[in-house]
Amino acid sequence: MASQAVESNRAGADVVCKDAAACKKAAVELLAEIGLPKGLFPLDDMKEFGYNREAGFMWLVRAEEKRKKEHTFKKIKQTVSYAGEVTAFVEKGKLKKIAGVKTKELMLWLSVVEVYVDESAPGKVTFKTGTGLSDSFDATAFELGV
Repeated sequence: MASQAVESNRAGADVVCKDAAACKKAAVELLAEIGLPKGLFPLDDMKEFGYNREAGFMWLVRAEEKRKKEHTFKKIKQTVSYAGEVTAFVEKGKLKKIAGVKTKELMLWLSVVEVYVDESAPGKVTFKTGTGLSDSFDATAFELGV
């Protein structure tokens, strides 16, 4: 079931797909367009992806909406959890007000609220958590298939 935020931004969305391959392609294209690594959403089970360019809002819904999916980015040994629905506001080089993504730090799961590439360090991707902590990683760790 799509959240209220998704429903209110669905009208006028540029991209809405309903099949896993098309959704993955649309997500990769959006990430490339805004200057973020193409592998930030390593999800092959998307059943819906949408992007409302006017509102700057994107969403994805996984096939198993009720279950989280964990993925470990091997190059940096960082585990990330994706909820059944992920939403974010999009800007050039940045995803902000992210909902549905968490990262594991030691024994705690922390919500990721922002992901960005700083113009002064284009080879680094910074993840900011809801606690205000942030960490930067080499962008190559988030390329497709890594």
